[in-house]
Amino acid sequence: MADPASSSAQPKGATGVLVLADGTVIWGKGFGAIGSAVGEVCFNTSMTGYQEVLTDPSYAAQIVTFTFPHIGNVGANEEDFESKVEGAIGCVVREEVTHHSNFRATREFVDWMADQGKIGLSGVDTRALTRRIRLQGAPNAVIAHDPEGNFDIPALLQKAQDWPGLEGMDLAQRVSREKQEKWQGGPWSLGAGYAGSQDDDRPHVVAIDYGSKDNIFRNLVKAGARVTVVPAKTSVEDVLALKPDGVFLSNGPGDPAATGEYAVPVIRALLDRDIPLFGICLGHQLLAIAAGARTSKMHQGHRGANHPVQRKGGEWAESEGLVEITSMNHGFAVDNATLPDNVIETHVSLFDGSNCGIAIKGKKAFGVQYHPEASPGPQDSFYLFQKFAGMLR
Repeated sequence: MADPASSSAQPKGATGVLVLADGTVIWGKGFGAIGSAVGEVCFNTSMTGYQEVLTDPSYAAQIVTFTFPHIGNVGANEEDFESKVEGAIGCVVREEVTHHSNFRATREFVDWMADQGKIGLSGVDTRALTRRIRLQGAPNAVIAHDPEGNFDIPALLQKAQDWPGLEGMDLAQRVSREKQEKWQGGPWSLGAGYAGSQDDDRPHVVAIDYGSKDNIFRNLVKAGARVTVVPAKTSVEDVLALKPDGVFLSNGPGDPAATGEYAVPVIRALLDRDIPLFGICLGHQLLAIAAGARTSKMHQGHRGANHPVQRKGGEWAESEGLVEITSMNHGFAVDNATLPDNVIETHVSLFDGSNCGIAIKGKKAFGVQYHPEASPGPQDSFYLFQKFAGMLR
């Protein structure tokens, strides 16, 4: 069946293109950085927060298709970064990016994209592309931008076909901090910016950075902790040397089974010492693997700020059945059929029944697949940070 979003013949004025590994060619108007980049094409259903999405390290090696048609019209600023390391490599949008109209904007979105080295493609039937991903899965592709409209389509196609894909790929080391860092700063508020940290006798959380979003650390501070962030490959000895009251396992990109080769032994050692653990997204998946479960690649993944998740009891028995609207960004999931007897499934997706939360019996250890720090997204799930803070002393 012909894809209504694609055409093999280059239209007049086309300065951008998306070439899928199956040979589909989707034309549009390029913006942002000039050049080409290869990755996996996914879609995100968020209506706001495109700057936070594109600077989330969990999107490393991915091209984000935004289902909301108007992207870029609130510009960009210096406050809405989730990380200054690698995030999404580019984005695909429906409408051409207009001049910004927002009092917080400090620059145009297209200029910000160029400075960040991210390639944009506008004028695409994003509904058709999203349907294609839903039916056929997330494809590998090359996104390219040339103001002169000169593209070597066979070479771009070969690049897309040669890229191995995310399965088996450890990206956490690529986006992790290179050295230990004492985290500074709390949540943002309008007119006041980011709150400061309080380095008193608060419980100490050591956060292992597999590709973390900064708003997670701000929420840990808000919940009453002081935070030290360490690189992804930090040894258990170095973690323990910091005398943590608890350890946080961050979100991040790539295949959790690949990252788990070096992360899981550290997590198991921490579990053996009964140190409180809290994992989000990739950190949740790594915690599940450490407990004996397995993960698998999803057909299309979950990405957006409107995903319903239901509590199943266990440690949340008093609120079993309650539904949270959550923010998600993951292309791998914990296989709930592989959860061992000592692991309780605490949350499930109401979209497809996939696992969204676990707790380990007899341990102060739990994780959730979604992003309770939001940014962007609803704030239904801040209680998880409070729960973790309550475990620390």
